[in-house]
Amino acid sequence: MKFIDEYRDAGLGKKLAEHISHISKHPARLMEFCGGHTVSIMRNGLRQLLPPHIEMLSGPGCPVCVTANSDIDRMIALAQLPDVIITTFGDMIKVPGSYSNLSQARAEGADIRIVYSSQDAIKIAGENKGKSVIFIGIGFETTAPTIAATLLQAKQKNVKNFYVHCLLKLCPPVIKAVLDLGEVKLNGIIGPGHVSTITGTAPYEFIPRDYRIGFVISGFESLDILQTVSMLIEQIEKDEPAVDIAYSRGVRPEGNPMALQLMDKVFDKESADWRGIGIVPASGLKLAPEFADFDAMSAFEVKVEPVKETKGCICGEIIRGIATPHQCPLFRKVCTPENPIGPCMVSSEGSCSAYYMYGDDNG
Repeated sequence: MKFIDEYRDAGLGKKLAEHISHISKHPARLMEFCGGHTVSIMRNGLRQLLPPHIEMLSGPGCPVCVTANSDIDRMIALAQLPDVIITTFGDMIKVPGSYSNLSQARAEGADIRIVYSSQDAIKIAGENKGKSVIFIGIGFETTAPTIAATLLQAKQKNVKNFYVHCLLKLCPPVIKAVLDLGEVKLNGIIGPGHVSTITGTAPYEFIPRDYRIGFVISGFESLDILQTVSMLIEQIEKDEPAVDIAYSRGVRPEGNPMALQLMDKVFDKESADWRGIGIVPASGLKLAPEFADFDAMSAFEVKVEPVKETKGCICGEIIRGIATPHQCPLFRKVCTPENPIGPCMVSSEGSCSAYYMYGDDNG
């Protein structure tokens, strides 16, 4: 597969790593925002190719990982209602809430079905007219347009038994929240590739302007990430932070205007609760008033017990970049992919899962 293999060329990767070592004179701390980047970095051993004074941290770019316990508890409560079918992406099934998870609720009799898209969920609604079908809307800007399109379809077809429990989140506001926390001093950010195919570059312009930090959007192959690191190091050494694209085959500066229009038509912005970070203003999406009939949050009343966090799990600290999985007392000992204690081990894009699968280095 030439169009992929050319971005995995070991010889080119070695040359890029040597170039980075040559131009990098000062310590630099970079954060890869996206969980997909963390997986690629760990799988390809990219940290070991970089000079020791370049530190790589993982950020809050895994939508499953950042879903708060209170939101998971509500999903489980919805699943326990009579004549309700919960539809969800597979990686949400094992994510622990305060007392349980969707997998356990399904084992206890709840009708919970794994789907690959919101289109699958609306099909299930058509096949089960006597039941209410709730789609768990998890994701970032990448997922939001597809859910928006499904809601438009549901409205056009006057579907009466389809609902969305909307937990969609937006990336730029949480990047700002992490920077405002000031817990880690960053010199550059590896920007999310898939998200940026939708957003373009404009939402990130505040980062170099207000924080003097470089931001380069990256693809997901090893050469993509090394090229991104090279561009960030050049910005750092010249003290010229900017927003740039190292993934031009996927991302345009203007993003995807049609997808953005879909989102604007169907959703309004609201505050959202991020695991480990808390309430971040204007970082979530809710259904616009004209789509209120499909809003599971208002259509169903459920009782949710007080939120409880898992003792010993430091997923929140890992999400903020102030800790790594090997610093967690549960990692590998009791928390494994077969027995995940925290969401960072559940999702394939979670930092703990990546460290477990590809080595929990101390770098």
